[in-house]
Amino acid sequence: MPYATLKKRLGSGDIVILDGATGTELQRRGVAMDPAAWCGVASLDNQKTLSEIHADYIAVGAEVITANTFATSRVVLAQAGYGDRVEEINRAAVEAALRAREVSGSPEVVVAASLSHMVYLASDREPDPMPSEEEAAEAFHEQAGILKAAGAELILLEMMYHPARVPEVLAAALATGLPVWFGLSARSGAGGRLLSYYDQAEVPLAEIMKLIPGSGIDAAGCMHSGAEISGAVLSQIRKRFKGPLLAYPDSGYFEMPEWHFHDVIAPARLEGFYLDWLENGAQIIGGCCGLTVEHVKAAVRARDRHQNAM
Repeated sequence: MPYATLKKRLGSGDIVILDGATGTELQRRGVAMDPAAWCGVASLDNQKTLSEIHADYIAVGAEVITANTFATSRVVLAQAGYGDRVEEINRAAVEAALRAREVSGSPEVVVAASLSHMVYLASDREPDPMPSEEEAAEAFHEQAGILKAAGAELILLEMMYHPARVPEVLAAALATGLPVWFGLSARSGAGGRLLSYYDQAEVPLAEIMKLIPGSGIDAAGCMHSGAEISGAVLSQIRKRFKGPLLAYPDSGYFEMPEWHFHDVIAPARLEGFYLDWLENGAQIIGGCCGLTVEHVKAAVRARDRHQNAM
Protein backbone atom coordinates (compact mmCIF):
# COMPACT_ATOMS: atom_id res chain seq x y z
CA MET A 1 0.00 0.00 0.00
CA PRO A 2 1.61 3.28 -1.08
CA TYR A 3 0.37 5.12 1.99
CA ALA A 4 2.78 3.24 4.25
CA THR A 5 5.72 4.65 2.27
CA LEU A 6 4.25 8.14 2.32
CA LYS A 7 3.74 7.98 6.09
CA LYS A 8 7.38 7.01 6.58
CA ARG A 9 8.41 9.97 4.46
CA LEU A 10 6.33 12.33 6.57
CA GLY A 11 7.85 10.83 9.69
CA SER A 12 11.31 11.61 8.38
CA GLY A 13 10.39 15.22 7.64
CA ASP A 14 9.77 14.98 3.89
CA ILE A 15 7.42 17.33 2.06
CA VAL A 16 4.42 15.82 0.26
CA ILE A 17 2.59 17.46 -2.64
CA LEU A 18 -1.19 17.24 -2.59
CA ASP A 19 -3.27 17.81 -5.70
CA GLY A 20 -5.40 20.85 -6.51
CA ALA A 21 -9.16 21.29 -6.81
CA THR A 22 -11.36 18.52 -8.15
CA GLY A 23 -14.93 19.87 -8.06
CA THR A 24 -14.13 23.34 -9.34
CA GLU A 25 -11.78 21.88 -11.92
CA LEU A 26 -14.63 19.77 -13.30
CA GLN A 27 -16.65 22.98 -13.65
CA ARG A 28 -13.71 24.82 -15.20
CA ARG A 29 -13.47 22.08 -17.83
CA GLY A 30 -17.13 22.43 -18.77
CA VAL A 31 -18.92 19.91 -16.55
CA ALA A 32 -22.31 21.14 -15.32
CA MET A 33 -22.75 21.46 -11.56
CA ASP A 34 -25.89 20.13 -9.88
CA PRO A 35 -28.12 22.77 -8.24
CA ALA A 36 -28.45 20.71 -5.04
CA ALA A 37 -25.31 18.57 -4.92
CA TRP A 38 -22.73 20.80 -6.66
CA CYS A 39 -20.10 18.43 -8.13
CA GLY A 40 -21.42 15.41 -6.24
CA VAL A 41 -23.13 13.62 -9.12
CA ALA A 42 -20.62 14.59 -11.81
CA SER A 43 -18.64 11.38 -11.37
CA LEU A 44 -21.45 9.35 -12.97
CA ASP A 45 -21.21 10.73 -16.50
CA ASN A 46 -17.79 12.38 -16.55
CA GLN A 47 -15.38 9.56 -15.77
CA LYS A 48 -12.99 10.46 -18.58
CA THR A 49 -12.73 14.13 -17.57
CA LEU A 50 -12.37 13.25 -13.90
CA SER A 51 -9.56 10.78 -14.57
CA GLU A 52 -7.85 13.35 -16.80
CA ILE A 53 -7.92 15.88 -13.95
CA HIS A 54 -6.31 13.42 -11.56
CA ALA A 55 -3.73 12.40 -14.19
CA ASP A 56 -2.87 16.03 -14.90
CA TYR A 57 -2.11 16.60 -11.22
CA ILE A 58 0.04 13.47 -11.07
CA ALA A 59 1.93 14.62 -14.17
CA VAL A 60 3.07 17.85 -12.47
CA GLY A 61 4.09 16.20 -9.20
CA ALA A 62 1.06 15.52 -7.01
CA GLU A 63 1.72 12.59 -4.71
CA VAL A 64 -1.80 12.43 -3.27
CA ILE A 65 -4.91 12.74 -5.45
CA THR A 66 -8.38 13.28 -3.99
CA ALA A 67 -11.49 11.52 -5.25
CA ASN A 68 -14.55 13.63 -6.06
CA THR A 69 -16.47 12.63 -2.92
CA PHE A 70 -16.77 15.87 -0.92
CA ALA A 71 -20.50 16.20 -1.69
CA THR A 72 -21.55 12.55 -2.03
CA SER A 73 -23.05 11.55 1.31
CA ARG A 74 -26.63 10.27 1.28
CA VAL A 75 -28.01 13.40 2.98
CA VAL A 76 -26.63 15.61 0.19
CA LEU A 77 -27.31 13.32 -2.77
CA ALA A 78 -30.91 12.70 -1.67
CA GLN A 79 -31.65 16.40 -2.07
CA ALA A 80 -30.58 16.12 -5.71
CA GLY A 81 -32.68 13.01 -6.30
CA TYR A 82 -29.75 10.60 -6.18
CA GLY A 83 -30.24 9.10 -2.73
CA ASP A 84 -30.56 5.60 -4.20
CA ARG A 85 -27.22 5.89 -6.02
CA VAL A 86 -24.90 6.72 -3.12
CA GLU A 87 -22.70 3.68 -3.50
CA GLU A 88 -22.55 3.93 -7.30
CA ILE A 89 -21.52 7.60 -7.21
CA ASN A 90 -18.87 7.17 -4.53
CA ARG A 91 -17.42 4.11 -6.21
CA ALA A 92 -17.29 5.90 -9.56
CA ALA A 93 -15.34 8.76 -8.02
CA VAL A 94 -12.76 6.53 -6.34
CA GLU A 95 -12.42 4.35 -9.42
CA ALA A 96 -11.68 7.41 -11.58
CA ALA A 97 -8.78 8.31 -9.28
CA LEU A 98 -7.49 4.74 -9.18
CA ARG A 99 -7.67 4.58 -12.98
CA ALA A 100 -5.71 7.82 -13.31
CA ARG A 101 -2.97 6.45 -11.09
CA GLU A 102 -2.77 3.27 -13.14
CA VAL A 103 -2.72 5.08 -16.50
CA SER A 104 -0.08 7.49 -15.20
CA GLY A 105 2.21 4.61 -14.25
CA SER A 106 2.67 6.08 -10.77
CA PRO A 107 1.90 3.30 -8.27
CA GLU A 108 3.43 5.35 -5.45
CA VAL A 109 0.66 7.97 -5.66
CA VAL A 110 -1.87 7.74 -2.82
CA VAL A 111 -5.58 7.84 -3.64
CA ALA A 112 -7.47 9.78 -0.97
CA ALA A 113 -11.19 10.25 -0.55
CA SER A 114 -12.74 13.48 0.64
CA LEU A 115 -15.23 13.22 3.50
CA SER A 116 -17.12 16.31 4.64
CA HIS A 117 -19.80 17.02 7.23
CA MET A 118 -22.00 18.89 4.75
CA VAL A 119 -25.72 18.17 5.07
CA TYR A 120 -26.78 20.61 2.36
CA LEU A 121 -24.97 22.81 -0.15
CA ALA A 122 -27.49 25.35 -1.43
CA SER A 123 -26.76 28.37 0.74
CA ASP A 124 -30.03 30.09 -0.16
CA ARG A 125 -32.37 27.23 0.72
CA GLU A 126 -32.07 24.76 3.56
CA PRO A 127 -33.71 21.38 2.94
CA ASP A 128 -37.13 20.87 4.47
CA PRO A 129 -36.89 19.09 6.76
CA MET A 130 -33.24 19.44 7.67
CA PRO A 131 -31.48 16.09 8.19
CA SER A 132 -31.27 15.27 11.86
CA GLU A 133 -27.89 14.87 13.51
CA GLU A 134 -28.59 11.13 13.73
CA GLU A 135 -29.34 10.93 10.01
CA ALA A 136 -26.20 12.89 9.25
CA ALA A 137 -24.03 10.65 11.41
CA GLU A 138 -25.48 7.55 9.75
CA ALA A 139 -24.77 9.03 6.33
CA PHE A 140 -21.16 9.85 7.25
CA HIS A 141 -20.54 6.28 8.44
CA GLU A 142 -22.20 4.84 5.34
CA GLN A 143 -20.12 6.95 2.99
CA ALA A 144 -16.86 6.28 4.81
CA GLY A 145 -17.48 2.53 4.55
CA ILE A 146 -18.21 2.78 0.83
CA LEU A 147 -15.03 4.79 0.24
CA LYS A 148 -12.91 2.18 1.96
CA ALA A 149 -14.56 -0.68 0.08
CA ALA A 150 -14.05 1.17 -3.23
CA GLY A 151 -10.28 1.29 -2.68
CA ALA A 152 -9.54 4.66 -1.08
CA GLU A 153 -6.29 4.56 0.88
CA LEU A 154 -6.67 7.73 2.95
CA ILE A 155 -9.60 9.76 4.28
CA LEU A 156 -9.30 13.53 3.97
CA LEU A 157 -11.65 15.21 6.41
CA GLU A 158 -12.35 18.42 4.54
CA MET A 159 -13.92 21.68 5.67
CA MET A 160 -14.17 20.80 9.34
CA TYR A 161 -15.93 23.82 10.81
CA HIS A 162 -19.23 22.77 12.43
CA PRO A 163 -18.74 22.09 16.17
CA ALA A 164 -21.56 19.54 16.41
CA ARG A 165 -20.78 17.59 13.24
CA VAL A 166 -16.98 17.38 13.42
CA PRO A 167 -16.99 14.63 16.09
CA GLU A 168 -19.48 12.55 14.08
CA VAL A 169 -17.62 12.67 10.78
CA LEU A 170 -14.30 12.11 12.56
CA ALA A 171 -15.74 9.02 14.22
CA ALA A 172 -16.95 7.76 10.85
CA ALA A 173 -13.52 8.21 9.29
CA LEU A 174 -11.67 6.56 12.17
CA ALA A 175 -14.09 3.61 12.15
CA THR A 176 -12.82 2.61 8.69
CA GLY A 177 -9.34 1.92 10.01
CA LEU A 178 -7.92 3.99 7.14
CA PRO A 179 -5.40 6.75 7.84
CA VAL A 180 -7.07 10.13 8.38
CA TRP A 181 -5.96 13.72 7.72
CA PHE A 182 -7.94 16.51 9.38
CA GLY A 183 -8.48 19.73 7.41
CA LEU A 184 -10.26 22.56 9.17
CA SER A 185 -11.52 25.70 7.45
CA ALA A 186 -11.30 29.23 8.81
CA ARG A 187 -12.28 32.79 8.07
CA SER A 188 -11.24 36.15 9.41
CA GLY A 189 -13.58 38.11 11.66
CA ALA A 190 -13.52 41.66 12.97
CA GLY A 191 -10.04 42.83 13.84
CA GLY A 192 -8.49 39.79 12.19
CA ARG A 193 -9.93 37.39 14.76
CA LEU A 194 -9.75 33.79 13.54
CA LEU A 195 -13.16 32.17 13.26
CA SER A 196 -14.54 28.87 12.09
CA TYR A 197 -15.63 28.95 8.44
CA TYR A 198 -19.19 28.49 9.73
CA ASP A 199 -21.10 31.59 8.62
CA GLN A 200 -24.32 31.24 10.64
CA ALA A 201 -22.59 32.42 13.82
CA GLU A 202 -19.20 33.67 14.97
CA VAL A 203 -17.60 30.48 16.25
CA PRO A 204 -14.06 31.05 17.54
CA LEU A 205 -11.64 28.85 15.61
CA ALA A 206 -10.34 27.61 18.95
CA GLU A 207 -13.57 25.65 19.35
CA ILE A 208 -12.80 23.64 16.22
CA MET A 209 -9.15 23.21 17.14
CA LYS A 210 -10.25 21.55 20.39
CA LEU A 211 -11.81 18.82 18.24
CA ILE A 212 -8.51 17.86 16.58
CA PRO A 213 -7.59 14.59 18.30
CA GLY A 214 -4.18 14.31 19.87
CA SER A 215 -3.75 10.84 18.39
CA GLY A 216 -5.37 8.63 15.78
CA ILE A 217 -4.87 10.99 12.83
CA ASP A 218 -1.73 11.34 10.75
CA ALA A 219 -1.90 15.03 9.74
CA ALA A 220 -3.89 18.17 10.48
CA GLY A 221 -4.04 21.62 9.04
CA CYS A 222 -5.85 24.41 7.23
CA MET A 223 -7.68 23.99 3.93
CA HIS A 224 -10.36 25.77 1.90
CA SER A 225 -9.35 29.02 3.56
CA GLY A 226 -7.65 32.14 2.28
CA ALA A 227 -3.89 31.95 1.84
CA GLU A 228 -3.57 35.20 3.80
CA ILE A 229 -4.81 33.62 7.03
CA SER A 230 -3.58 30.06 6.59
CA GLY A 231 -0.20 30.70 8.19
CA ALA A 232 -1.78 32.09 11.35
CA VAL A 233 -4.14 29.12 11.49
CA LEU A 234 -1.25 26.68 11.15
CA SER A 235 0.56 28.39 14.00
CA GLN A 236 -2.47 27.85 16.23
CA ILE A 237 -2.87 24.21 15.16
CA ARG A 238 0.76 23.52 15.96
CA LYS A 239 0.10 24.43 19.59
CA ARG A 240 -2.30 21.48 19.82
CA PHE A 241 -1.17 18.99 17.19
CA LYS A 242 2.42 17.77 16.94
CA GLY A 243 2.18 15.68 13.78
CA PRO A 244 2.61 16.74 10.13
CA LEU A 245 0.84 19.97 9.16
CA LEU A 246 -1.05 20.38 5.90
CA ALA A 247 -2.01 23.54 4.01
CA TYR A 248 -4.11 23.81 0.87
CA PRO A 249 -6.00 27.09 0.41
CA ASP A 250 -8.83 28.05 -1.89
CA SER A 251 -9.20 31.15 -4.05
CA GLY A 252 -12.27 32.74 -5.61
CA TYR A 253 -15.74 32.27 -4.13
CA PHE A 254 -18.74 29.97 -4.25
CA GLU A 255 -22.33 30.81 -5.18
CA MET A 256 -24.28 27.59 -5.41
CA PRO A 257 -23.96 25.71 -7.65
CA GLU A 258 -20.85 27.25 -9.20
CA TRP A 259 -17.43 28.48 -8.23
CA HIS A 260 -16.51 31.97 -9.36
CA PHE A 261 -12.92 32.19 -10.53
CA HIS A 262 -12.53 35.90 -9.77
CA ASP A 263 -9.27 37.25 -8.36
CA VAL A 264 -7.79 33.76 -8.07
CA ILE A 265 -4.37 34.01 -6.49
CA ALA A 266 -1.51 33.97 -9.01
CA PRO A 267 0.64 30.82 -8.81
CA ALA A 268 3.78 32.91 -8.27
CA ARG A 269 2.20 34.68 -5.29
CA LEU A 270 0.97 31.41 -3.83
CA GLU A 271 4.48 30.02 -4.18
CA GLY A 272 5.61 32.63 -1.67
CA PHE A 273 2.95 31.53 0.80
CA TYR A 274 3.96 27.90 0.32
CA LEU A 275 7.54 28.80 1.15
CA ASP A 276 6.47 30.57 4.33
CA TRP A 277 4.37 27.60 5.43
CA LEU A 278 7.18 25.15 4.71
CA GLU A 279 9.64 27.27 6.64
CA ASN A 280 7.23 27.19 9.56
CA GLY A 281 6.84 23.45 9.60
CA ALA A 282 4.15 22.50 7.06
CA GLN A 283 4.86 19.23 5.25
CA ILE A 284 1.81 18.74 3.00
CA ILE A 285 0.91 21.45 0.49
CA GLY A 286 -1.53 21.68 -2.38
CA GLY A 287 -4.68 23.51 -3.45
CA CYS A 288 -8.42 23.50 -2.87
CA CYS A 289 -11.34 25.14 -4.72
CA GLY A 290 -10.38 27.43 -7.57
CA LEU A 291 -6.76 26.25 -7.73
CA THR A 292 -5.35 24.41 -10.72
CA VAL A 293 -2.45 22.45 -12.14
CA GLU A 294 -0.46 25.69 -12.31
CA HIS A 295 -0.85 26.15 -8.55
CA VAL A 296 0.33 22.59 -7.91
CA LYS A 297 3.37 23.39 -10.04
CA ALA A 298 3.96 26.34 -7.70
CA ALA A 299 3.82 23.96 -4.73
CA VAL A 300 6.46 21.76 -6.37
CA ARG A 301 8.69 24.78 -7.01
CA ALA A 302 8.30 25.91 -3.41
CA ARG A 303 9.24 22.46 -2.16
CA ASP A 304 12.34 22.40 -4.35
CA ARG A 305 13.39 25.89 -3.29
CA HIS A 306 12.88 25.03 0.36
CA GLN A 307 14.90 21.84 0.11
CA ASN A 308 17.70 23.48 -1.85
CA ALA A 309 18.00 26.18 0.83
CA MET A 310 18.44 23.64 3.62
